[in-house]
Amino acid sequence: MNPRQSADIARILLIIVILAGLMIGSLYILRPFLPGLIWASTIVVATWPVLLAIQRRCGGRRWIATIAMLFLLLFVIVLPLYQAIATLALHSGAIMDTIKSLPDYTLLAPPGWIRSIPLVGPRIATEWQTLSDAGAGGLLARLEPYITGAARWLLGHAAIVGVFVMHMLITVIIAGILYFKGDVAADFVLRFFNRLAGQRGMSAVRLAGMAIRAVALGIVVTAVVQSALGGIGLWIAGVPAAGILTALMVMLCLAQLGPLLPMLGGVAWLFQNDMKLAAAVLLVWALVVGTLDNLLRPILIKRGVNLSLLLILAGVLGGMFAFGIVGLFIGPVILAVTQTLLKAWIDEAPAPVPVEAGTPDQGP
Repeated sequence: MNPRQSADIARILLIIVILAGLMIGSLYILRPFLPGLIWASTIVVATWPVLLAIQRRCGGRRWIATIAMLFLLLFVIVLPLYQAIATLALHSGAIMDTIKSLPDYTLLAPPGWIRSIPLVGPRIATEWQTLSDAGAGGLLARLEPYITGAARWLLGHAAIVGVFVMHMLITVIIAGILYFKGDVAADFVLRFFNRLAGQRGMSAVRLAGMAIRAVALGIVVTAVVQSALGGIGLWIAGVPAAGILTALMVMLCLAQLGPLLPMLGGVAWLFQNDMKLAAAVLLVWALVVGTLDNLLRPILIKRGVNLSLLLILAGVLGGMFAFGIVGLFIGPVILAVTQTLLKAWIDEAPAPVPVEAGTPDQGP
């Protein structure tokens, strides 16, 4: 073996080890800031067109547009999320007491009009009657341990209000820097991926930005609209703790579970207290709000990026389970970029020529 070749291999391996050590060390040092950096980058990419529109109206002054975006970020995202998490944390004891009392809850018999609902009415009435005949608690007694575990996990994460405030402060500071120096940061990212993968890498970066905007429009806006409409319905119907239920709906809608569970809880409370007209109206409103995402979300996502809705939803759910709330944005971006790069790699090869049946070489 050539000694020069051995020296080159050792040098290459040493460079790889040094670079890997530098990357790991840098990530370890930046670890406390990574959640805020990810959130800030996601928010800035999703709202960058808004910043440019404000900048044009301010005569091209970037610093005025940056201040306006920070105030918008504070009042539209930070304060509502803080209010929702603080509300759940403040009333965590009452929520757990309510859940633990579920086995003592007696479900009333279903009203007669339930059976007249087309297609699903008879089945709903039968299941409802089964739970009512089961006596105090019924199926709820068997579900109580699972509901308690899920609620304890949710409240345990929501109770870390101080950590949330710290992350939001870091997010706002980083977002302000990115708003003001976003062009420089975007140019650096594009040059890096151009050096890494050429034109294909730059296309992947642009696709990632469009995917983030699509998720921000389709997932977050839909969750806010559904939670707001659901909360208004609970408040008008006179359901107690409407603010707590609305905060819970925000979390459930972001997790793609929908607002139906808290709203159906309000319907059951109204029926239990003999407010049947309000319960019926709230039930209809709950069905309307619960199915609103099937109409609103595809329209908003398609405005952001031309990707399969199934791919976006799979990335949202899988990303949330893998990375938490921030996975709502990371998951679709990873799947979208992977699909695009895979499709580009496949398209580089010429399509196979179809073999005609009956040729001597290929048989019948």
